[in-house]
Amino acid sequence: MTEPLPTFHGSFTIERRYPAAPKRVFAAFAKEASKRRWFAEVEGFETFEYKLDFRVGGAELSRFRFGDGPEVWLRATYHDIVPERRIILTYAMGIGDNPFSVSLTTTLFEPEGSGTLMTFTEQGAYLDKAEAVKGRETGTRDLFERLARELARG
Repeated sequence: MTEPLPTFHGSFTIERRYPAAPKRVFAAFAKEASKRRWFAEVEGFETFEYKLDFRVGGAELSRFRFGDGPEVWLRATYHDIVPERRIILTYAMGIGDNPFSVSLTTTLFEPEGSGTLMTFTEQGAYLDKAEAVKGRETGTRDLFERLARELARG
């Protein structure tokens, strides 16, 4: 009998306020050039490929490497899009033929004064180690800081 492979489940929610209207924050997710800047072109990473087909049933693909590490892939599918209000997608990440996580995310955009309250929730199955949940949350917070800089570009 083989020993079962470890699977770690976890979820986290990040609330972030941006001094930009929901239409503008949502567009930073929907427009390939903008999302590529804050999501795929991360300092210290080498990006090999990035594609975004932002529609229900559409896909997102990213292939990248950190430093001298192995090539990592991300494949996402969009399941629900309500312009300026909500995005629901699933995504998997892996190395070679081996996934190391599969997640469901919901991103909500709510008007708050002249800005936006964005609420991001991720529920995931992590196939490598228990610490991966905390690492994913930290990485996602870093991405949302990059989104703030993208929005500040005007």
